[in-house]
Amino acid sequence: MKHDSDVLIAGGGLNGPALALALAQAGLRVTVIDAAPARARADDAFDGRAYALAIASQKLLAAIGVWPAVAEHAQPMMEVKASGGEAGEGGAPFFLHFDSRELDQSPVGYMLEDRYLYRAFLDAMQAAPGITLIQATSVIAQQVVPGGISVTLSDGRALSARLLVGADGRRSGVAERAGIGREGWGYGQTALVAAIDHELPHNGIAHQFFMPSGPLAILPLPGNRSSIVWSETDDNARTIAALSDEDFLAILRPRFGDFLGKISLAGPRFSYPLNLTLARAYAAPRVALIGDAAHGVHPIAGQGLNLGLRDVGALAEIVVEAMRRGEDIGALDVLERYQGWRRFDSTALALGMDSVNKLFSNRNPILRAGRDLGMGLVNAIPALRRGFMRQAAGLSGPLPRLLQGRPL
Repeated sequence: MKHDSDVLIAGGGLNGPALALALAQAGLRVTVIDAAPARARADDAFDGRAYALAIASQKLLAAIGVWPAVAEHAQPMMEVKASGGEAGEGGAPFFLHFDSRELDQSPVGYMLEDRYLYRAFLDAMQAAPGITLIQATSVIAQQVVPGGISVTLSDGRALSARLLVGADGRRSGVAERAGIGREGWGYGQTALVAAIDHELPHNGIAHQFFMPSGPLAILPLPGNRSSIVWSETDDNARTIAALSDEDFLAILRPRFGDFLGKISLAGPRFSYPLNLTLARAYAAPRVALIGDAAHGVHPIAGQGLNLGLRDVGALAEIVVEAMRRGEDIGALDVLERYQGWRRFDSTALALGMDSVNKLFSNRNPILRAGRDLGMGLVNAIPALRRGFMRQAAGLSGPLPRLLQGRPL
């Protein structure tokens, strides 16, 4: 059967384009279907949306040729400090401190704004032979056919390929149409996201404050500017989101502290509800899931995109190796190799973040004492601390070649 492409990717956010580039560079024909209109997110205006990239994710971006286009905009994270506490009372006496000098690789990670990363992916896809980018439309139907899978787009077009990849988010239509169910729950929390200008330099240090109503991450951006991801209870978040900018800052200041001097808003504010959603399978006949379509996690450790890029590296490696051996890249036994590689790791990490959030987002004095002592213990034992650092940097476990910075 003649197909329009070897691989169709539903979803043009970040994971979809990363996979497209990896596969196309290995000689596969790829079509990316992006519901967003052309360059909708590739705007020059600063809006504060940014990602924490683990070292392994940075290596993948370098391996697929995207990193040179964004490197000058990336802010290295040299240290990470995490502690519990109450608003206005400062941090708890026990804390975690990760210093990049303890790793054999530096820095700990990078902060990179969405506008630069998305634009770099868009430019790379448009320049890459073997990639067809279709925008402002989406997949509305799919059907496994002999030797492949066919899809119908919202603009009426029909396409076929040997493999369909769902990179279409937590409410993945690809997963639903493939009969893949989901499990999960809400956290009763909403993330408030904004960029902050501050008076003093951050020195590349990321901070995570665990407060009873939810964690507050302060993540360094270039210049005297940081991105915040502030988790609050749903009721509190609704009230705070409705405030004026000045009243928003008045609520934020006692939580933020004064260690960076005076603060002000540097762009628009965003909010989104937090939940955990895990696909019951990552593969079905002719279908594979990556990123949030496979696992939507709490942003507590900034691992959402990093988990997705691990999926990208693993699926690209499995598919390319199958192609080179003359196997059918959409066959279920091939895709189950990908599922076997990724599902346990990503589910364990997702549930681990879920447990950390529940452990810290409460006022139980026994739990608070136990967690503070636990953080102090980890911080006091260098080998244990370095193990946590390697996990956060994405350097632990069986890494796909792309995440080691090696070509496929």
